[in-house]
Formats: sequence, structure tokens, C-alpha cells
Amino acid sequence: MIAVRDYQPGDLEVLGEVMQSAIRQVAIRDYAPEQIAAWAGGRPRGALFVDHQVWVAEADGGAVGFIDLEPDGHIDHLFVHADAQGMGAAGALYAALEGEARRRGLGRLYVEASHTARRFFERQGFELQGRQSVQVDGVALDNWRMEKTL
Repeated sequence: MIAVRDYQPGDLEVLGEVMQSAIRQVAIRDYAPEQIAAWAGGRPRGALFVDHQVWVAEADGGAVGFIDLEPDGHIDHLFVHADAQGMGAAGALYAALEGEARRRGLGRLYVEASHTARRFFERQGFELQGRQSVQVDGVALDNWRMEKTL
């Protein structure tokens, strides 16, 4: 059973572990090893979440995923631990985010989705806006600009 709650400052370390697991064990099917190494070099930082609303998915009392929403409708992070894939954590997190976005009266949501996350966002009704390449520690990572009108 997945429960969704608001982020708490004490969550930061475990969210870093969730992110690392998602990148190193799940995204590896869509990215080359050097891309995974560059991407996995980052960790969520507390300052990052200052102006973002962040939700945490829990299963069996532990954090298994997180998603965040910036004030303008940008989704910067959605990660689910490799061991929690297929349990509905991403869907539960996204439902909380979209519900809040609608309550705020946001007209759209947008994201730069990884190859791995693209399929999830398409199922949520996001439309492709284009492919892009970003540099992370000198390594090119492709992702997809996507958006959804609310």
C-alpha cells in the first residue's frame, strides 16, 4: 500500500538514496553507463526544495519515491526506488501533484522527462514538445520536453 505525504527536512538523505536507485538500477536500461555515472553524481539538496512543493511516497513505513512541483507548474523530479517499481508510487505521487496544481489554478504542467520517465508522463496525458540534450559534467543526456494543459 502506497501512502503519499508532504516532504519533511529529515527526508533528504533517503530521497538521495531513492534517486540513486532509480538512476543506477532503472534508468540504466535507457542510458549508457557514462551517462548514468554523470547523472547519478547529483543528489537532491535541501535548498532545491525551498520553493518547490514536494511529496513523498511511502510503503511499509519507508520512503520509496518523491515528486516536486515548482510554482510555475514545472515538475523537476520524479523518482521511485528500483525496489518499488510497479507498486503505484509514481501514479500516487503524480495524482497528489496534479490535484494541488488544479487547486492552485495552474493552467499547465511541464517536465523534462528522461527516456525512462517519458512513458509514464505520456500515460498521464502529457504531450511531447521536443527532444533536447543537456550537459551533465560534460556528458550529453537526452530528455523530452513535455507538457499537459490542465
